[in-house]
Amino acid sequence: HTPEQKAEDESRLRLHELLDATVTFFRHQLFSTAAGEPALAYLRDRGMSDATLETFEIGYAPDSWDMTMKHLIERGFQERDLVDAGVVSERETGGLFDRFRNRIMFPIRDVRGRMAGFGARVLDPEAVPKYLNSPQTSTFDKGRLLYGLDKSRQDIRKLDQAVIVEGYMDVIGLHQAGFRNAVSPMGTALTESQLRLLKRYSRRIVLGLDADTAGSQATLRGLDVARETLDREVDLVFNARGLVRHEGRLDADLRIVTLPEGLDPDEVVIDNPEAWTGLLEGAQTIVDYVLDVATAARDIEDPKAKAEIARQVLPLIEDVADPVEREVYRQNLARRLKVDERALLQYRKTKPRRSRRESQAVSEVEEKPAAISPSGAVESFCVAVLLDHPELLYRVDREFQALEIERSSNQDFSSTEYQMIFRVIRSALGQHEEEPVHYWQNNLETQLLSIAETLIDEFGNIDILQQKVIDEVIANFFRLRKRWLESELTHIRFQLEALQEQSPAEGADQREQIWQLTREVQRLADIERRLDHVLSRQGGPISTAAVL
Repeated sequence: HTPEQKAEDESRLRLHELLDATVTFFRHQLFSTAAGEPALAYLRDRGMSDATLETFEIGYAPDSWDMTMKHLIERGFQERDLVDAGVVSERETGGLFDRFRNRIMFPIRDVRGRMAGFGARVLDPEAVPKYLNSPQTSTFDKGRLLYGLDKSRQDIRKLDQAVIVEGYMDVIGLHQAGFRNAVSPMGTALTESQLRLLKRYSRRIVLGLDADTAGSQATLRGLDVARETLDREVDLVFNARGLVRHEGRLDADLRIVTLPEGLDPDEVVIDNPEAWTGLLEGAQTIVDYVLDVATAARDIEDPKAKAEIARQVLPLIEDVADPVEREVYRQNLARRLKVDERALLQYRKTKPRRSRRESQAVSEVEEKPAAISPSGAVESFCVAVLLDHPELLYRVDREFQALEIERSSNQDFSSTEYQMIFRVIRSALGQHEEEPVHYWQNNLETQLLSIAETLIDEFGNIDILQQKVIDEVIANFFRLRKRWLESELTHIRFQLEALQEQSPAEGADQREQIWQLTREVQRLADIERRLDHVLSRQGGPISTAAVL
């Protein structure tokens, strides 16, 4: 050790001794003075036994500006040490005063059991702040400490699970009930240092949230679920993405448990200890918990609600380190939203790189730029072609007919505007009073006409005399139908799952529905197979004869 390090060690040892002396003073004030009786009565009313109060060394800071300071100075400690330990504060005008007054005192020890600082709860309901911690000192760093870890680390290792709750009283109540693997942070959010500290004893960590925090919808933007608490030591902020990243970096297993509404952990165990065990056994992964919060009180049949939920949850899924877990979460999200998993991939932060084969296929088509449908704009391309050459729809219909598939319809388009334009184009081909192009120009509403003109400007002058161009047009209509089939198959499979999960007592009607849906899945899957076969032969002119 250098002389500087030796001096720091001696200073820190002196502060630990000072803080131990302060604990003894506060405990005496709680148990042996008239001034401490209201605090002792409050703690006993909260269900704490004297043995528990002794174990956690809980005390009382007298309602005085200098009683604690005078006592410690009489014990031989220097004023500078009192300031450095965070026991007294300095006035701006000069002089010192006790930092903690008329408060229940919770000693906070580091993992080795050395005194680090205090948490304090006020007794006077009018006083502020309700909760007060020691300031940052050489012994007290709230981002690197966890209340109760010195007493819980052995049980955490034995049970292979740590439980993080929101307050000192929660930790104490759980320990008193025999659940001695609970700890609490002192800050507003869990830090990686705190999680790393816990992981020394177990990689399985459960975060207990009360119903107000767990059910919060208002701050899902950015996936921060937070609340302002009125009766807790910690204004806990649940930052899902931050926790998932910590989980990946630390190779930990973080889970969430939601407490019954209106109950704290200590109240749960007093009423029913088995209920607390059941809650822990049902703890959810962070992603599953967030998905529950995101979908609560929302109409997930609404397409816009589905899209918003996907935008909120998918970035969190992408933060998951393990690729298998990511895939499972995406599947769960797709199942919950009743959408095809492939649709969710559009929201991924990075697009997958093209394979060499895909790049070659694109470059071949790019020899004729007019035939290209821009990535993600197949619908726009198909509508633009029909606007410019409505008669091409006859050729598309013949190709669908050759595959024994219903002809192209507005259902193949997801855009409402494109569906309406397609209907007008189909109507244009069914009348003989005017040219189809003139018909749609005269019959589209103003807004749709503007969209149509924009599409023609973007994709105009497509040379449909070239066979390669026609093949590309037809292939794009096949792709639209294939996409619709995938969506429809997903929807029907979800219906089947729901029916199969019902009780067999539902009877003949249930069996009939399952049979009909199964037949429909088979029919649609057969159509999809035919389309896949044709699209796989797109390298040359498309021929449908070989499929049937």
